[in-house]
Amino acid sequence: MIVLLAFAFVSGVITILSPCILPVLPIVLSGSVGGGKARPFGVLVGFVVSFTAFTLALSAIVQALGIPVDALRIAAVVLIVLFGLVMLVPWLRDRFELLASRIARRSGSSPVILAPAGSGPGASAGGAAPRRRGFWSGVVVGLSLGLIWTPCVGPIMASVISLALTQHVDGGSVFITLAYTLGTSIPMLGVMLGGRALLNRVPLLTRHAAGIQKGFGVLMIAVGVAIGLGWDRQFQTFVLRALPGYGTGLTAIEQAAPVKSALKSRSPAAGAAALNASAGVFKAPESAPGNGMLGDFGAAPGFVTNGTWFNTEGLSAAPGQTSQGGSMPLSLDALRGKVVVVDFWTYSCVNCVRTIPYLRAWYSAYRDKGLVIVGVHTPEFEFEKNPANVARAIHELGVTWPVVQDNDYAEWTAWANQYWPAHYFIDAKGRVRYFHYGEGEYDVSEKVIQQLLKEAGANVGGIVSKPDLMLETNTPETYLGYDRARGFASAVAPVADAPADYKPARPPANGEWNLDGRWTITPQYVEPSASGSLQLGFDAKNVFLVIEPLDRGGSISVYVDGSQAADTADVRGGALAPRESRMYHLVGLGAPGPHVLRLDVKGRLRLFAFTFG
Repeated sequence: MIVLLAFAFVSGVITILSPCILPVLPIVLSGSVGGGKARPFGVLVGFVVSFTAFTLALSAIVQALGIPVDALRIAAVVLIVLFGLVMLVPWLRDRFELLASRIARRSGSSPVILAPAGSGPGASAGGAAPRRRGFWSGVVVGLSLGLIWTPCVGPIMASVISLALTQHVDGGSVFITLAYTLGTSIPMLGVMLGGRALLNRVPLLTRHAAGIQKGFGVLMIAVGVAIGLGWDRQFQTFVLRALPGYGTGLTAIEQAAPVKSALKSRSPAAGAAALNASAGVFKAPESAPGNGMLGDFGAAPGFVTNGTWFNTEGLSAAPGQTSQGGSMPLSLDALRGKVVVVDFWTYSCVNCVRTIPYLRAWYSAYRDKGLVIVGVHTPEFEFEKNPANVARAIHELGVTWPVVQDNDYAEWTAWANQYWPAHYFIDAKGRVRYFHYGEGEYDVSEKVIQQLLKEAGANVGGIVSKPDLMLETNTPETYLGYDRARGFASAVAPVADAPADYKPARPPANGEWNLDGRWTITPQYVEPSASGSLQLGFDAKNVFLVIEPLDRGGSISVYVDGSQAADTADVRGGALAPRESRMYHLVGLGAPGPHVLRLDVKGRLRLFAFTFG
């Protein structure tokens, strides 16, 4: 934890240099004009409270109030514009000072003064300003600033936000957020105090203090309007086009090995593994067992997720369907006496899909002997959370065994799982006896099933698993969203969550990809504004791409090495018209080899990840 606190603090200090902060720097600078000496400290207090509270509780607040996430950002923009008007219009400034002074008196602090020293109704006799005046006006600015600052984070704060989204906020999350916020406050305070010192020491600026304050009022209004219209993101795009490398190294310190190790230890899965071990429940050793050697790795965790179930007819103790239309849930206790294989998968993962024929063969051969397979569908992408999409995939893939949705990662966390696919083998007494990560070794896994069934008294023999298929690819799975992207060979630095114009840096080598045209890059996917091209270098026989269509008008033209791609199950005449959110087969070649794939994309299509075979 000490490592994370230290790195979070340093990351906060250097955040002031981030491209995403440039558009809001005028708001920070406004803390150096007007008011008393306490105003910069009021800005910091408001910022610390706002940033910390909304970072840790934004998801819960939005869900409780039933409002869109952008509503809070809009509220902050309104506050910034209103405060700019207060700085600009003397009548509004007087009214605000009167209101804030009443609040200050009730709290026991000194009155609020916005006007420059020596002017306005709040100036004290002899020109000596109260030391704490201006504090509450600064708090208002800081509260708004914290909301706008929230997206500007690196890996450490991103891990805290992800825990907040899954309701796993703990004391460590609070301390990390505070360390980051306090680090950010240091350069912020330096900017405000430096600006204030400059105004006081330069006679020309001192004589025009009132005009400078009005100028900052106009600037705050302009910044608020620009943020409200999304122009701040366009400004970031402009800066990164002019200076493509700007800001790329600011979060490099967060990639240090001690930080990665500390972040891993704070994951919910790591905590679940430790808890399981202390309770005698399954805990995976450092390495998976091999060669089908059975062990005893503890009692299997129960089915703790509250997700929708499918295909439980004949196995669930309760007949019928749930009120949501799904199958009735299973419990591990109700399956006692049967051999259970728990399969972690997701329908757009090609590695998972390639295991399904083997699972189907096992289920067909050993279902009547006492085997039950339970698929735990833990989504990798947002659209995979939709029960209708999962139900369609189950039907199309021929999955006939029970499946439960694990949208909240409850089952994933209970097993401390980290892989797609992953198979856990449970004996008739409810003990985990074997597990396997990834593809392959299907004959070994089948022999494990047979051993466990024999222990339960079944008479089984023979092998139904075909020999492992040769994986004819030298290209790793390639994600396009910035959370896990690699190999992005672009002449323009990527811009997060905002449209930007991209150009290739060079023809893509194996595992590299680029964009041409106007695209938006999000944490999980890329999406063209209207149309655009994507190139990918690969060395494989088959290429697949996960696509989510937002309407029925999108299309993709597919080219390999400049020529129209051959037909596949999804591509016809070199064209693909996605109509469902799933994985599509783009390229099927006679033999693996190095090639360049080009996709000309039109319409509202989200592209997530390439996989190969």
